[in-house]
Formats: sequence, C-alpha cells, structure tokens
Amino acid sequence: MEKSELPANLRFYSTMEIAEMLKMNIQVIARKLAAGEIVGYKIGKDWRVSETDLLSWIEKHSNQRQGKKSAIKVIDNFIKNGRVIALPAQRKKRRYVLEHILKEFKTGQIYSEAEVNEMIQKYYDDYCLVRREFIIEKMMGRSNGKYRRTSSYTTTE
Repeated sequence: MEKSELPANLRFYSTMEIAEMLKMNIQVIARKLAAGEIVGYKIGKDWRVSETDLLSWIEKHSNQRQGKKSAIKVIDNFIKNGRVIALPAQRKKRRYVLEHILKEFKTGQIYSEAEVNEMIQKYYDDYCLVRREFIIEKMMGRSNGKYRRTSSYTTTE
C-alpha cells in the first residue's frame, strides 16, 4: 500500500477560522458542513475544510455568479435554435437577450444601418426594434446613419 502524499501548500481551515474569515456565525458554518453544503472532513468534534473546497463553495455562492445564472436561464427561455422567439417585456430580461445579440458586434467598429440590420436578423426578425433598443440602452451609438458598439457599455454576463 502506497503512502498518499498531500501537497505541501494544501491548507485546511477549522470551523472557527472559516466563520471568522467570512464574518459568519460559527453555528451557521457548522450546519452547512453537517448538511454537506460545504465539503469538509469531520475530525473528532470539529470540521476541517480544504482551501480548495472553501474557495469553490464561495465561488458557487457569489452574487456575480447568480447574475450569470439568471442570464443563462433567460437566454435558454427566450432563444431557441439560435433565434430569439420573443423579446422579454421585463427590462432586465430584455437586456440579457439584447446583450446576447450585441456579442455579434465588435467594439469600436463602424457599421452601416444595413450591416446592423443583417446581423440582428440572424437572431430576430424585427431588426428595427432591436436596433432602437440598442440605442435606448446605450449599447450602441448612432451618428449620420452609422452605428458603433459603445465601448463604455458593460454587459451583465
């Protein structure tokens, strides 16, 4: 039987250390460990959590990740076979769908109205509506019939 070696830089945290780091109650951490929500190893009466497992749990529960999950869910509901089946009425959901189409455009590149229409039509038939929404949401700018994706617009995904 071979002796398994742990990496030298592998670090484990106790329940108390995790609670202090995350500014959470120790009992909350203990419950999450007991329920298996946080992966840990019970040694005696206390738990030990590897740094890798702790970081994984934090990443899984971060607010930024929740936003991405929402966007993916909206995209799945409103886009079928690469085409938008309907623009959502709710502004936040609509923005996710618009951003999905916006990925087609390069930041800083100038497009004619015909090019913009053609690119939008790959996703949605009412290109006038989408083009207007791009302007309203400040995703694109328009000047003298030419369009440019706004570099200052940051996507929610």
